[in-house]
Amino acid sequence: MRPILLLLFAYIIGATPTSFWVGRAFYGVDLRTQGSGNLGATNTFRILGWKAAIPVALIDILKGWFPVWFFPQRDQSALWEWTLAYAAAAIIGHVFSFWVRFRGGKGIATSAGAFLGLSPWGVLSALVVWIGVTFSTRMVAAGSLAAALALPLALLFVPHKGGSTLVAFTFAVAAFVFWAHRTNIRRIMKGEENKFGKKKAPS
Repeated sequence: MRPILLLLFAYIIGATPTSFWVGRAFYGVDLRTQGSGNLGATNTFRILGWKAAIPVALIDILKGWFPVWFFPQRDQSALWEWTLAYAAAAIIGHVFSFWVRFRGGKGIATSAGAFLGLSPWGVLSALVVWIGVTFSTRMVAAGSLAAALALPLALLFVPHKGGSTLVAFTFAVAAFVFWAHRTNIRRIMKGEENKFGKKKAPS
């Protein structure tokens, strides 16, 4: 199959609004109007709980992993860079889903899935950072930003395919993740970012 068609399919897969469909089908909730308004696993957890958030997170990870693992076996190109293009298309699809007027999540789970197919050791390193920062700050956004930055740095030391091209691509994805989290960054700097486990003050 032509790579350009697979690129389109990668975007469509990434654009699948998992949390939106789960919220509507099983809870009668439009997550675009609840919490942060993002269609990702974090907002799903915040509004609907872990029973909804876990399948959403797993499917969002698969949305990134599947195109990177399967499509290179089916395209008609010998260029390895198409694999990176499939990863980028899935991540962009998740953040800008055509199903929900080009809204979506922040791209963390889908990025993790894509890089799981590109560099499992890099993802493991980033996961360790995510766990450490998330639970020490109680801010998922802070952990996600730290993991996004840790991944390209980890690729400088752990084995992976793609050499400097993959490292450069990973830095680009990290920059995109930081852009997607720009409102979270402003809230973190103001000390207003949501923290899990923090009880709300009584009204």
